[in-house]
Amino acid sequence: MNRESERDLLLEGGRELRVPLASAQLEALLRLIDEVESANAQFNLTAIRDRPSMLRKHVLDSLSVQMLLRGSRVADVGTGAGFPGLPLAISNPKRRFTLIEATGKKARFVERTAQLLALGNVEVIHTRAESYRPFEPFDTVLARALSSLADFVAYAGHLCAPDGRLLAMKGKRPDEELSALPKAFRVVAVHRVKLPGLDDERHIVELSFAGPRPLGRSKS
Repeated sequence: MNRESERDLLLEGGRELRVPLASAQLEALLRLIDEVESANAQFNLTAIRDRPSMLRKHVLDSLSVQMLLRGSRVADVGTGAGFPGLPLAISNPKRRFTLIEATGKKARFVERTAQLLALGNVEVIHTRAESYRPFEPFDTVLARALSSLADFVAYAGHLCAPDGRLLAMKGKRPDEELSALPKAFRVVAVHRVKLPGLDDERHIVELSFAGPRPLGRSKS
């Protein structure tokens, strides 16, 4: 697959997901995959190795959550190699993204790549989500393939603003996890997502606080 074909794949995929991508954004997304591919030659950054799969299962999968983003401040919990945070930062230059990653080599890769792509709307935090106390909470808190829903809200619920949303990106519909969700949180919706060019099952679970936000630990 040549560069032009890759650009067309992302452009058409973005259209299907209702995420319009300008030429500069397409090039930035391809450069992101260039960096991931290069880093994979040095250490195991991602198990997905071929570029078409990276474009679909990393970039387009990341963009599939865009229509559910709220507000201007977004946290990506356990960003790994930068997904979904970096593609979303590229496609949403007016929003600010905080990418949280506990593994040092991954956090360093994401920070270096954000600088290389001149993403001034990205901040990388090298810590565990449960230890992070931001100055102010986030409008949207994301997690992609991160443990169970109960674990997600336990690790990252304190990061969310009282009227914000937590978005968990899942494969199959996680019915057992939904039933095990703590009573402090409610399910707003479970969105089924069709990824362009893939038959894989995808769902996004949209959560919010069930009532007034419980008092958390003091900010540091």
